Amino acid sequence: MTTDIQDRRLSRRASERARSFLEDERGDVPGWVLVTLMTAGLVVLIWAVAGPALTALFEQAIQRVSGL
Repeated sequence: MTTDIQDRRLSRRASERARSFLEDERGDVPGWVLVTLMTAGLVVLIWAVAGPALTALFEQAIQRVSGL
């Protein structure tokens, strides 16, 4: 009987911890959305700037290898 009461207490404590953790993390969703959008914007910007140079570098490497 004592272990049943102890198990219930442990289960209740674990659920309270989980609930408090989930409640703490809810308010940060807009921050993660902003970080994701900014990262995507940086990738697009870097790709637009470096894309032609990387393409030229790749074509030059292929020409050198196929020229052997």
